[in-house]
Amino acid sequence: MKMVEQEDIQAIVQELQMVRSQIQSILTQNNEISLTIEALSTQPADKSVYRALGGILLEVEDRESLAADLESSSATLSGHLERLNEREAEIRAEYARMAESIE
Repeated sequence: MKMVEQEDIQAIVQELQMVRSQIQSILTQNNEISLTIEALSTQPADKSVYRALGGILLEVEDRESLAADLESSSATLSGHLERLNEREAEIRAEYARMAESIE
């Protein structure tokens, strides 16, 4: 069995930190989308709704299409989050194996 080097452990810790950062970013984005979907569903039909596009706001004509886009974005983020959580578990297991081999 290969001896665990300090550089190997540092690399694992850095990867774990990177994955945790990505997870936090995706959670934040997904929460923002969820709040937007909720706000869109409670906005009266006679009130305008706008969507940011680059540096401008555009009035939304088709709220259902916007809601579908938001739901799709949320689903995509959820799938990515699931993969990142799986990767985090793999990294944690690898770290535990390394720590065990040192003891």
